[in-house]
Amino acid sequence: ASRQRAAQLSIVFLDLDGTLTDPKIGITKSITYALEKLGMTAPAPDDLEWVIGPALLDSFAKLGVNDPALAVTYYRERYTDVGLFENAVYDGIPETLKRLQSAGYTMYLATAKPHKYARIITAHFGLSQFLTYEFGPELDGTRNNKAELLEHALRKTGHKAQDCVMIGDRHHDFDAAKANAMQAIGVTWGYGNESERALADAICQRPVDLAGIITRLLPR
Repeated sequence: ASRQRAAQLSIVFLDLDGTLTDPKIGITKSITYALEKLGMTAPAPDDLEWVIGPALLDSFAKLGVNDPALAVTYYRERYTDVGLFENAVYDGIPETLKRLQSAGYTMYLATAKPHKYARIITAHFGLSQFLTYEFGPELDGTRNNKAELLEHALRKTGHKAQDCVMIGDRHHDFDAAKANAMQAIGVTWGYGNESERALADAICQRPVDLAGIITRLLPR
């Protein structure tokens, strides 16, 4: 019983893109669509992998778009109907989430993708059943900053940072965790690189290993 009570204090925040699902096709095609509508030449899909994870407004600014907000509007024209579903759950993720749920962990989504879209994706791919709540920015960009998003999530849930771990693939996830005094796990199957993962407290090579790493990091 005491072990179960301890497990209930173990809170897992999960990134979506590059952590639970591989969204490369949908995101890069929708970026290309937006850039072409603006009369710009889009980089090759493989050269756009860096846009997976950060807020879109920031990515379009880095791509040299004069009006990133308009680019996001164009992006959503395609993404809302088509791009959302050009996506795939990473092998082993559903089994891992089921295992964590059975062990008594409470799981939340913490994504840079607007929660309106994130919830469609997690429901479509059968992942929402494992998530107590899904945190993401508003469509107007409120809480685009992941550190602010995690701070909001902690405030809303009432959880203490020391009882939580953030799991993601990019430095935004690890920076956000550190800003909130939360531990972080970097996964290698997403779109971050080795130097980004060096910011995390632990690194996970395979979904099947996540439960063990979480157990080591969080107080039980």
